[in-house]
This record gives sequence, structure tokens and C-alpha cells, in this order.
Amino acid sequence: MQVYYDADANLELLKSKNIAVIGYGSQGHAHSLNLKDSGVNVVVALKKDSASWKKAEDAGLTVKTVAEAAEWANVIMILLPDQIQKEVFDAEIAPYLKSGDTLAFGHGFNIHYKQIVPAADINVMMIAPKSPGHLVRRTYTQGSGTPCLIAIYQDPSGVTTDLALAWAKGIGGTKAGVIETNFKDETETDLFGEQAVLCGGSAELVKMGFETLVEGGYAPELAYFECMHELKLIVDLYYEGGLSRMNYSVSDTAEYGGMTRGPRVVTQAAKKEMKKILEEVQSGQFAKEWLDEYKSGQPNMNKLRQENREHPIEVVGAKLRSMMSWLIRKD
Repeated sequence: MQVYYDADANLELLKSKNIAVIGYGSQGHAHSLNLKDSGVNVVVALKKDSASWKKAEDAGLTVKTVAEAAEWANVIMILLPDQIQKEVFDAEIAPYLKSGDTLAFGHGFNIHYKQIVPAADINVMMIAPKSPGHLVRRTYTQGSGTPCLIAIYQDPSGVTTDLALAWAKGIGGTKAGVIETNFKDETETDLFGEQAVLCGGSAELVKMGFETLVEGGYAPELAYFECMHELKLIVDLYYEGGLSRMNYSVSDTAEYGGMTRGPRVVTQAAKKEMKKILEEVQSGQFAKEWLDEYKSGQPNMNKLRQENREHPIEVVGAKLRSMMSWLIRKD
């Protein structure tokens, strides 16, 4: 595996281009501001009535409609939610693409599952920071960066890898390290990780632990601290040095209890279900299910969101977090 750093990337390649970033959400704002601060000619593309229009302008960025930006730019990064990218691409980007233009993505979903199929004379690349957008921005302003993945899907120009590395450098990624992959592997591992571990598995584990303690007669506040609040401390140890760092840092009692009891909770049955989830990702079954859900108005999504909001751990958690003056409040 090759890792690229600052010396491997030439930012001047990007400075000779007209860059459009479609979207100003978590990743969109970070890419746009970091590129601007790196001396790149970048505009943000939004709907005319977008609430983010003024926000982007107040940050010193030029803002255009999507169609205007697509016509002006020769490198277009699409950083919109997966489920709306095809609609926006077909209506407001594809009609303005010119031979030799470059289409960029922060995630491979729409290319891998063939929701977006660019013409053969369009370069297609991906630059995917392995971090939320606010950290992409924060680490850049601190003089460092977050690791990135890059991938090339189409390369008629022969220089798309160099352009992807230039983009990674412009947002700070080459300070931390950039790894080359492909659209398929990035998409499938990303979706699997979200569903089985990061957003799905961990949330269910937290809720079940909380429920078990409360049903056992313990105060909900104690259950919250044990199963939700302290999880961050453990994850920080994972982040710093892996499983060994966590086991080294906790008590011997915790280490022994965790290693002997953990496999009784997360059993081979869980791994068997994880393999089913991976198969659904690989086959495109999940992608179809999610896109159909979106097109039908998200009835199941809305029901699940409501159930999560009403779970007792959220009720007690809101009360406890209101006492934690050090937390950064989010709207």
C-alpha cells in the first residue's frame, strides 16, 4: 500500500482550473474553505433559495447556482446527499459537461451503483476524507489535516490521479496521508462500516445495555453514564492506539471482564448477520432499498427517527447533557 504526502502532490495543477463544489454541508463547506485558503479558484454551487447561500457568501466564497457553476467550471465536486445526486446531476450538471472536464465525488455510491454514468470523455475521481467535515476544516486551520482516500474511475486525460492528489493537498489531506483505492471498495466498506459497526451496531449495543440496566432496577442516569457517556472515553483510546491501547489503559478487572464477557454479547451470530449485511451492500440490494425509500417519501426512515427520539436513553441523555457545560451545543 502506497501512502502519498505533501511532496507527492502538486497544488499548481488545481490552481489552473475553475473549481465548483456542489453543496455546502459538512464536507462541502470544508472542501470549499480549505481550497479557497489554499489559493484555488473555487465557487460554491447551491439552489437559489438555499439557506446556505448567505452562509457561504459570509465566509468569503463566491456562490452560483448549480447550472451556472457547472457551465463555468472544469472540475466539479459533487458533495450532496447520495439520494439526490442523480437528480441534480441529470438536470443541472450533465447538460454543461464538456469533453475533458473532471467530475469529483467524496463518496463512491452514485458511480459504483451506476446512478450517475458520465460520458467516456469525462475524468472521474474521488477524494474522500476519513473524517467529518468539521474536522477536515478544523485540522486544516490548525496546520495539519485528516487522512484521505482517492480513487480514479475514468482517466481519459491521463492526469486524473495527479489532480486527485492536488485536491487532497488543497484540503490538507496530504499532511496526514492519502491512500489510493477504487470506487467499489470505498463504497462497500464505507456502507458496511456505517451499518454494522459505527452507526448501526454501536447504537443498538448502547440501547440494549441501557435497557438491561434499567430493567434490572438501576437508575436511568447511571445506565446512561455507563453505556453511552463513557463510550467516548473508550473510543478515544481505540483511536489513539487500537484495542491494545484501550486494554492497557483500563483496569485489569475491566480488561479481563471485557475479554471474557464481550464475546458472549457480540457472538458469532452477529458476525453471520454482518456477512448478510455485506452481501446486501455488495449486491446493490441496500442501495436500491434506500433509493426506493427516499423516492417514496421516507416513511420507514421517519418512523425509525421518531422511535429513536422517543427512546428513554435519549430522554435521560438530553437532561444529563444539559448539565455538561463543556459540551459544544449544536442546533
